[in-house]
Amino acid sequence: MQLGLIGLGRMGGNMRERLRAAGHEVVGFDHNPDISDATSLADMVGKLAAPRVVWTMVPAGKITEDTINELADLLEAGDVIIDGGNSKFTDDKPRAERLATKGIGYMDCGVSGGVWGAQNGYALMVGGEAEDVAKAQPIFDALKPAGEFGFAHAGSVGSGHYAKMIHNGIEYAMMQAYAEGYEILKAAEYVEDVPAVIKSWREGSVVKSWLLDLFDRALDEDPELANIRGYAEDTGEGRWTVDEAVRLAVPANAIAASLFARFQSRQDDSPAMKAIAALRNQFGGHAVKR
Repeated sequence: MQLGLIGLGRMGGNMRERLRAAGHEVVGFDHNPDISDATSLADMVGKLAAPRVVWTMVPAGKITEDTINELADLLEAGDVIIDGGNSKFTDDKPRAERLATKGIGYMDCGVSGGVWGAQNGYALMVGGEAEDVAKAQPIFDALKPAGEFGFAHAGSVGSGHYAKMIHNGIEYAMMQAYAEGYEILKAAEYVEDVPAVIKSWREGSVVKSWLLDLFDRALDEDPELANIRGYAEDTGEGRWTVDEAVRLAVPANAIAASLFARFQSRQDDSPAMKAIAALRNQFGGHAVKR
């Protein structure tokens, strides 16, 4: 099928590559003309046959809102917009209601897979009406990993971004646990080869995971993490997860502590925060402070 894809950066560009490899036609738009397939949003829409499916992969906030508002004036009844960025789940229902007045469908899609998604596939968490999901199902099937896992129609509009928010909150806590274990190993007088210990956990261990694999990769590149400053940003989802835990009176001790540790990283150049920064660079291509 055809897809209009807006935003061809680290995630969007790799998604275009994976979709084209699966035989789909992707008309991408990016403000960088060197990588864009269209000169404008209007030009992109004009290259698509109705009913259209358009996917936005741009930064959350004003850029996403402005993009969706511009699309609303270009698309027609029966078309569908998917927001695959990390928008806050509370933004989704008002968008869907505005678009519904013009007969345009809306879905929110949490996307996980980082810079490795083109090769490994993406975990997709979708919120929206079943009829809209069906229109884009071939796209979801091409983007997800091979096999039975990797895709969920999580529920109504907003549920996809909500699920991705919780996913990222868990990610915060997992990275913090690895990082704290690493710092203890570094501080102790017993272990002489800390990277070797991390590597030994990759198979046969109950703590094995893709994050651990990426941490091992980071240590192969820089065994002492000497070239990375112990500073880690938080991009919203961890805070929102903790906000929801407070609202629902759900104890989220590990996730909350991992969020506060990132705040601490902006004051102390700790080995644990070096590990967090290295992991974020490995799985998502996020910038590190040298």
